[in-house]
Amino acid sequence: MSITSFLPGRLGFGTAPLGNMFRAIPDEEAAATVEAAWDNGIRYFDTAPFYGAGLSEIRLGEVLAGKPRDEFVLSTKVGRVILDETEDPATRDLGEKGGLFEHGRPNKIVNDYSADATMRSVEDSLKRLRTDRLDIVWVHDVAQDFYGDEWLAAYETARTGAFRVLQGLRDEGVIKAWGLGVNRVEPLELTLDLDEPKPDAFLLAGRYTLLDHERASQRLLPAAEAQGVDIVVGGPYSSGVLAGGQHFEYQKAPASIIDKVERIKALAARHGVGIKAAALQFSLAHPAVVAAIPGATRPSRIAEDVAALGETVPAAFWTALRTEGLIARHAPVPTA
Repeated sequence: MSITSFLPGRLGFGTAPLGNMFRAIPDEEAAATVEAAWDNGIRYFDTAPFYGAGLSEIRLGEVLAGKPRDEFVLSTKVGRVILDETEDPATRDLGEKGGLFEHGRPNKIVNDYSADATMRSVEDSLKRLRTDRLDIVWVHDVAQDFYGDEWLAAYETARTGAFRVLQGLRDEGVIKAWGLGVNRVEPLELTLDLDEPKPDAFLLAGRYTLLDHERASQRLLPAAEAQGVDIVVGGPYSSGVLAGGQHFEYQKAPASIIDKVERIKALAARHGVGIKAAALQFSLAHPAVVAAIPGATRPSRIAEDVAALGETVPAAFWTALRTEGLIARHAPVPTA
């Protein structure tokens, strides 16, 4: 079933930053940001236990507990179990994402994609989110950026554990949909080749953006579209570098990326286009993509995202990006 049957719109809110990603965020600021999303009409919220060792779920749940449950869509993830035991967040082995949530809760995070761990993760998330149900559950980060050469072993555990549990929960009507939430295309391509289990959608972070879309647009997105597997784009601003930030791929942006961003900004300025509008609308232009979920930690950013979605971007801008080699020639662009 396409998740468009219950998604409330094409713009959602990715709450990874609420887990104190990059910096310690006051509780009041986090709550105000979620309230701003609600006030601006956003009704799809995505989170994960991994984000600050449960902090994002707790903060999101505190606000959404006061909203009518039937009026919003909620997704979270499995693959990590959060323990009461503590550890130093700064010393966690997070693969290529080292130090990402060093300001989060100190609770120990255990990677586990087994069937039992999946059920425990879902139950724990329901408690942290203060809700009686989840709409979408993603299998989180079962890819090279976290597991290196061991990623296929982690994937196989997920295939025989988490995948089957989530498909069962969907078939029983406990959840509406399931899929994978990753930062790499390979596990998604592998999953599309499976006879079973069959996911409903994928959350693909950082791999279909203005700065990085070549590989995803060649095989993954056309294959997903052909099989009726929806794509939700996470990180449409490439960890913030396309929205005035300094991070790309969750780390300090290298000079080559900064240079590319500056070239895009120059063309955007020439055509009177906001960089956020360009980034967000590009990610949503592919027919396989049903939603994008930028993150934010400040209430004002939410209104910017909503405005960016509605901004008029002239066709000449997209033509200029192609001419300058800044987007792939085969990548779809918005049409008026």
